[in-house]
Amino acid sequence: MPVGLAYLIVVLVWATTPLAIKWSAETFMPVTAVMLRMMLAVAVGLPWLWLLGQRLRWDRLAIKSYAAALPGVFGAMSLSYLASVYVASGLISVMFGLAPLLSGFMLQLLPNPVRLNLWHWAGCVTGVGGLALVFADALQGGNQLIGILLLLGAVTGFSVSGIAVKQVAAGLGPLPQTLGSLIISLPCFWGLWFVMGESFTVGEAMHGVWAVLYLALCGSLIGFVCYFKVLASLSAATVALITLMTPVLALLLGALFNGEQPGLNVIVGALVIMFGLALYFLGDRRTRAALVGAVGH
Repeated sequence: MPVGLAYLIVVLVWATTPLAIKWSAETFMPVTAVMLRMMLAVAVGLPWLWLLGQRLRWDRLAIKSYAAALPGVFGAMSLSYLASVYVASGLISVMFGLAPLLSGFMLQLLPNPVRLNLWHWAGCVTGVGGLALVFADALQGGNQLIGILLLLGAVTGFSVSGIAVKQVAAGLGPLPQTLGSLIISLPCFWGLWFVMGESFTVGEAMHGVWAVLYLALCGSLIGFVCYFKVLASLSAATVALITLMTPVLALLLGALFNGEQPGLNVIVGALVIMFGLALYFLGDRRTRAALVGAVGH
C-alpha cells in the first residue's frame, strides 16, 4: 500500500473513530464494546495475515515491540471508551490533538534528545492554554471533567506507545505489529471486563453494533496497520500532522450525525490547541522551509 494512501486512511479513520466509539458505547457497555472490537479484529486479522503469506514473530524483540504498543492499544482505547460516556465524541479527537505536544515533551526526557526550540515551546504553552479552556467548560457542571481526565490518561498512553514502538525498532511489518499488539492486549481487556463486572447486554441503538464492526475492521485493523506503516515510513512530525486535521473533522461529524453542540469554551479551546500544534510543527526546519517555498511560488 502506498504511504500516501495509508496516511489518508489514518486521517479518515481517526476522524470517524470518536463518533463510532460513542455509538458503540451506547449499545454495549464501554469495556464490552472495546473488547468485542479487539477480538473481532484479531479474528479477521489472523486469516488475512495467513493469506498474505506472513507470520507473526514471537522472538524477544518482537514481543518487546508488541508490549511497547500496549499503552496505546489497551490503555488509550480502554480509557477512551470509558470517557465516551461523559463527553461528546468530538472532544475525544480534540484531546488526542495534544498527543504531539505531549510526545515532544516526553522525548526531552530520553537520552540525547533533539532539543525543542522556541517554536516548539510556544506550541506547547499554547496547547496547554487550549486545554485550560476545555477544562473551564467542564468545570461549569456535569460529569464532563471525569471524561476529560480519562482522556488525558488515554492521550498519555498513546504518546508513550508511539515513542516506545519507535525506540524498540523491531523491524516488524504493519500487519504483524498490529496483530501482535492486539493479541497480547486481549488478556488485559478480558481482565478489565471481569473487574468492571460488565455483561454482554445489547442496547436498543443498533447503529452501535455496526459501529463495533466498523471499529474492528477499520479502526483496530486497517487503521492500526496504516498507522504503523506511516509511523515506520515518515517522520514523527509528519505523522503528528494527522492530529491537526482530525479534531475539526470529528467535531463536524459529531454535530452533523449525533446532534452534539460543544460549548463555546470547547470550540475556542480546540482552535487554540490546533494553533499550538501549528506552532509546534513550525519548530521543524523542513516544515518552515516548505512553507517559505510555498509562499515564494
